[in-house]
Amino acid sequence: MTDDQLSEHEEYRNQRRRMVNEQLIKRGIRNQRVLDAMAQVPRHEFMPPDRRVEAYYDGAVPIGQGQTISQPYMVAYMVESLRVEPEHRVLEVGAGSGYQAAVLSRLAAEVYAIELIPLLASRAEQALQRLGYENVHIISGDGSIGYADAAPYDRIIVAAAAPEVSSSWIEQLTVGGLIVAPLGG
Repeated sequence: MTDDQLSEHEEYRNQRRRMVNEQLIKRGIRNQRVLDAMAQVPRHEFMPPDRRVEAYYDGAVPIGQGQTISQPYMVAYMVESLRVEPEHRVLEVGAGSGYQAAVLSRLAAEVYAIELIPLLASRAEQALQRLGYENVHIISGDGSIGYADAAPYDRIIVAAAAPEVSSSWIEQLTVGGLIVAPLGG
């Protein structure tokens, strides 16, 4: 790495630490595994290059195709609510940039993330591969029907509001599994 790259790397690491301390811990995120995952995953690597300056901003940021990368607090809140254990297999509906899948990969044995928009699925897959997230599988498809090929899942997380819990998700969930999804319009 050049001196400039080292400096940039250190600056992003400092921004992640501030994000964890000021946006997550101060708002009540307590699960240390979730906090550690959020501190490790380089959110800026999942954003368009022209938006990286906003990577650790306290809000959602556009990633193209009319979609956003969720606010860090919302990612941490939903992931903490999911109560992921190291042996779990997780389905993420709405992979978007791949950021939340990367966070989940630090907590679970295996993550399947399905994305409706092919371009976003491709970008997410490229970012995850480039960064070495080997236990994440990106699928281009309709998340409202889940992903039966890899079912059952111990946990299912839905990134965007759904009108109701899909019967497919319930069918693909293990007995005693958990679904976290924002419901509504």
